[in-house]
Amino acid sequence: FGCGRLLSAGRSAWRHFGWYMCSLSLFHYSEYLVTAINNPRSLSLDSFLLNHSFEYNLAALSSWVEFTLEKFLFPELKQITWLSTVGLLMVIFGDCLRKAAMLTAGSNFNHIVQNEKSDTHTLVTSGVYGWFRHPSYVGWFYWSIGTQVLLCNPVCVVGYTLASWRFFRERIEEEEITLIHFFGEEYLEYKRKVPSGLPFIKGVKVEL
Repeated sequence: FGCGRLLSAGRSAWRHFGWYMCSLSLFHYSEYLVTAINNPRSLSLDSFLLNHSFEYNLAALSSWVEFTLEKFLFPELKQITWLSTVGLLMVIFGDCLRKAAMLTAGSNFNHIVQNEKSDTHTLVTSGVYGWFRHPSYVGWFYWSIGTQVLLCNPVCVVGYTLASWRFFRERIEEEEITLIHFFGEEYLEYKRKVPSGLPFIKGVKVEL
């Protein structure tokens, strides 16, 4: 975060990369912090999500490589301040929505899809869950794309959009099977009334 602040203070093309570094640092730190507040029993170093997956780390590395190469080959591409500002607003919106979802869900929220229903597990439908069934995924989806808009990385904007969409489509279907098992008709009614929040993703299909 400190390095990001230093880069942000400059006037070079690296200024926007500084915005990105600050955003990335705050995202991962706040994942740990909100987990510590909401569900301290599940807290671990994994709560930072720094080791989320090999694919996640590869995506981050790809964005750094693209930014660096394009900075030297097409320096004017990395100085479109209005576009980077749009990306920063997407990042702020996405992260705030995700953290609002985590705080609203309280101890019901977990980074790992649960296969067994605990005694305290309840179906949360209030707050941001009244807007979308999966607000934390919606927030992360737009946050991830926003980071690449911020960096003015055209290749990674497309790559992140497709990869994130596919990941969350599969994740939502997996999670909704579990939620239907946990809450039955209560969740099915909620599913009928509230959209998933992600474009063209309706969740698991239920045979009537």
